[in-house]
Amino acid sequence: MKHWNRLPDTSVFDEFARAIDLEKLDEDQFVQLIETMDMLGNAGTGIELSKLSTSTFVWIIERASSAQLDALMAHDNLRTVVLSEIFARMARHLRENAPDAVVHWRFTGGCETGGYDRYQTVIEKGRCTSGIVQDRDPRATVTITPSDFLKVATGNASAPLLFIRGRVKVKGDIPFIANFPSHFDLSSP
Repeated sequence: MKHWNRLPDTSVFDEFARAIDLEKLDEDQFVQLIETMDMLGNAGTGIELSKLSTSTFVWIIERASSAQLDALMAHDNLRTVVLSEIFARMARHLRENAPDAVVHWRFTGGCETGGYDRYQTVIEKGRCTSGIVQDRDPRATVTITPSDFLKVATGNASAPLLFIRGRVKVKGDIPFIANFPSHFDLSSP
């Protein structure tokens, strides 16, 4: 007998998410899908982006088209929700040997002053924290589109290749930033 008052099993939610054929969704439908997950999470249903396994979250980013990701990142609220989700997962998937560092992020197309959404990531003593306050001197400042950041953070694009193509700008320690994704294991559950 089912107990309707229990939160849904996250593996069932993962199965549901992986059953969606993202290729059949246009950009607006893809945004609606993520918006619905966010709305359900805000309503306290237990179905939310943070409940997806990291491997399923990465799977969604991997299978979404560039146009779908661009549409998602053009949505002010969802851009913040998804970027915050990536940063939260970075904190949970930091590799043990990651060096201490501060990185400032500037995401183009943002609603903040100067057209950028700004974040700071601090890796210190084996812990990773991120937020919108930039109160520390960075080892590097990275300017990137939010869509490209999603792809790099989930292992679906190469930061050095995007840098060579001029899609990523780095002020500061370029070799460190080129190797930055290797300090996380977001592709693992």
